[in-house]
Amino acid sequence: MIRVQVRASSAVVRAGLQSLLQNHPSLRVIRSEWNRDDAAADEQAEEVQPDVVVAELEDRDDDALADVREAAADAIPVVLLVPGSATEWADMLRQGVRAILPANATGSQIAAATEAAAAGLIVLHPAEAEAMLQTQTTTETSARLPEALTSREMDVLRLVAEGLSNKEVASRLSLSEHTIKFHVASVMGKLGAASRTEAVMLGIRHGIVLI
Repeated sequence: MIRVQVRASSAVVRAGLQSLLQNHPSLRVIRSEWNRDDAAADEQAEEVQPDVVVAELEDRDDDALADVREAAADAIPVVLLVPGSATEWADMLRQGVRAILPANATGSQIAAATEAAAAGLIVLHPAEAEAMLQTQTTTETSARLPEALTSREMDVLRLVAEGLSNKEVASRLSLSEHTIKFHVASVMGKLGAASRTEAVMLGIRHGIVLI
């Protein structure tokens, strides 16, 4: 049984998350606080130690952020629910957070992320993971190329790699054939390629074209 603590600045949000998680068979939601004046305080303090913390943050100024950092400092895996893109919170992965999910994640998604975090895995929503990888690939590609390709030029090169002619690429991207010829020439110039085939090979080498 995985003991889970829910942290959130809003009591309503906290109660909602607890309600989502408490009926999951592998999770047990435990209290975030205990009565320190109680004679059984030591037992309660032991009971309240979580295996995973699930925290919902509204922004970087959220009071619950201190709880997240405290849990991470104690080596407790954290599942973070945040607004906006996970890429904006990627730095939290270096601070002990093990899962970053959108604030509107479902109860089953949060529960699955909690189980994975308890097992030592890092979890991202599929759409956010793809965005992060794309950002990293674009950044690395830009750093390696003498002159970075534009997003449109990358699209053109990938379609050329599929064996499409300029006319077919133009149709696929809803552009004129003249515009595609211009993009192809620009791609070849930036990559230093003497032919379309060489441009595709260089695109593969630089990670622009996936095989």
